[in-house]
Amino acid sequence: MRLLVLPGDGIGPEITAATLRVLAAVDARFGLGLALEQADIGLKALAAQRTTLPEAVLQRVPQVDGVILGPVSHYDYPPREKGGINPSGALRVQFDLTANIRPCRSRPGLSILRKPMDLVIVRENTEGFYSDRNMFAGSGEFMPDPDMALSVRKITAAASRKVALAAFRLAMTRRKRVTAVHKANVLKLSDGLFLREVRKVAAEFPEVMLDEVIVDAAAALLIRQPDRFDVIVTTNMFGDILSDEASELCGSLGLGGSLNQGATVCVAQAQHGSAPDIAGQGKANPTSLILSAAMLLDWFAARGGARFAAAARAIEAATEAALADPASRTADLGGPLGTDAFAAQVCALLAAAETGPILEPQESGT
Repeated sequence: MRLLVLPGDGIGPEITAATLRVLAAVDARFGLGLALEQADIGLKALAAQRTTLPEAVLQRVPQVDGVILGPVSHYDYPPREKGGINPSGALRVQFDLTANIRPCRSRPGLSILRKPMDLVIVRENTEGFYSDRNMFAGSGEFMPDPDMALSVRKITAAASRKVALAAFRLAMTRRKRVTAVHKANVLKLSDGLFLREVRKVAAEFPEVMLDEVIVDAAAALLIRQPDRFDVIVTTNMFGDILSDEASELCGSLGLGGSLNQGATVCVAQAQHGSAPDIAGQGKANPTSLILSAAMLLDWFAARGGARFAAAARAIEAATEAALADPASRTADLGGPLGTDAFAAQVCALLAAAETGPILEPQESGT
């Protein structure tokens, strides 16, 4: 399996190095034959190549079997015409990575919820209110005069159908329930179109139950009744916000894996940002990117074979075992470990598992 590694900005290089350490350990155990190549994006690429997303990177993405993308500081980038391209958004659009898959599962001692959460949010990834990716040319956000700003929301039947298919296929492997989250009571045309396509797809999966919830209620129900959800499918901005809320309720935004999935291209990406305030201090929690990398291996299993799925489960089990022990948590979770030490602990648990199970893997929906 050929992997293109893009460390990104801020804490990106640190958590990427930790993730690669875990991948090396699982490769040694399962014989995955991982071949890694690394390229610069973000601020480092901007300084050297005058762009945050070099053309060579874009050309290489479809040639490899998967991409590991570290967090980027796109808020600090210059305008697009001066080389400031958001690599995350650009990759999603160029390679039609329609579905952003974000599992959220509560953990004892970390979650603030009264009831358990075990759900997956499937977020449309390429359009919506995100102005850096919803236009063929130009931006979806503009100012007709100095005192007025307008933003265009783009919803298409094609993208809505693709993300709905991803959600229903995922639900077939889980508890067979999909919740479509929307704001069609106000956004009657755009969310009406989204719901029309979701309902069409639902008719193709009679075994899966579909319900529809307004986004306001969904935000509250994640707190009050998290166990009512299995797979949530929604548009870009709603999915972004709700998945961050769900991850934080489960213990931390740093615990949520994230996969950007297309038909032939897949990008593993930490759910959180680049945290420049702690960059270089060795205390960032690498869990999100580690679990995202595990999701990437699981995605590749359809082509690469069952050992990739087994490797993904082993990473998840070792990571969960590390998180279950307060003594092996990172500082943001009240533990004593830094980035490298946490990765070393996960690797040690992976090695220990060769002689027997360290923790029974829980269903993650990846």
